[in-house]
Amino acid sequence: MSGIIEIENLSKQYGSGTRALDDVSLSIREGEILALLGPNGAGKTTLISIICGLVVPTSGTVRVGGHDIRTDWRAARRLIGLVPQEIALEPFESVIDSVRYTRALYGEPPDDAHVEAVLRSLALWGKRDAATRELSGGMKRRVLIAKALSHRPKVLFLDEPTAGVDVVLRREMWDVVRDLRRSGVTIILTTHYLEEAEEMADRIGVIDKGKLALIQTKAEMMGEFGRKTLVIELDTALPALPAGLARPGLALSDDGASLAYDYDTKAERTGIARLLGDLAQNGVGVRDISTTQSSLEEIFMNLVSETPRVSA
Repeated sequence: MSGIIEIENLSKQYGSGTRALDDVSLSIREGEILALLGPNGAGKTTLISIICGLVVPTSGTVRVGGHDIRTDWRAARRLIGLVPQEIALEPFESVIDSVRYTRALYGEPPDDAHVEAVLRSLALWGKRDAATRELSGGMKRRVLIAKALSHRPKVLFLDEPTAGVDVVLRREMWDVVRDLRRSGVTIILTTHYLEEAEEMADRIGVIDKGKLALIQTKAEMMGEFGRKTLVIELDTALPALPAGLARPGLALSDDGASLAYDYDTKAERTGIARLLGDLAQNGVGVRDISTTQSSLEEIFMNLVSETPRVSA
């Protein structure tokens, strides 16, 4: 089944010779939250800008809801809402008029019932008559989302939606995004907060040097690239690792009070049972055992330093 957004062999090269996107193909499923990660200059904003009709690609095709963004651009753009990273609002315009104006730009007739529903869903109804310059940074970002939803788009792009927002407001924004997904909106977000992607996204795409390095669900990514570490706290500190325990992936802490064993969760045998047996055989007492797993940040840093590859 085709996705709500279909991208095929998309490339963008600027006149300076900079290749911002290099043969990117991607299918985005209806109703999912997709997080796009990548270092600065990786091509994330260029990709979003092309889909939204703000930048013309050098080659390749993009279809939104079956509509080609170049040959059927009006229909494609009606399906899209964009929340930019920069907060750009008319400072003296009221919240409700700002949302009404954006709806009109899409050629939609007045619908104050829908505008009210959008503002209420974003906890903005009480601020509807306030000038946007009077709002906090978090509230201004909510206004940007309200404007993007004013024409009932099927797809919402969020470019760094929580940049510069404090932790409390960031959590509130996450709740807003989840509510939007539950209402059937497909959401594509770019973020530098990797915990944001780990918390919210159904799938994660990594873009590096203009190429799509990987696109997977969080579970697939953590399972394939994540490694676990078994931490063993010892009854008595060891001055050195006994020869009978030496093996790849096992290290003694500087204070000799614990062992750390890195293992692959996908391996047929992790080696944990043998390690515990060898500990007993060498007379090493164990006080406690715990495990930790690679974070998304560690996986991301490894991916962007490797040769790009794509998973379905």
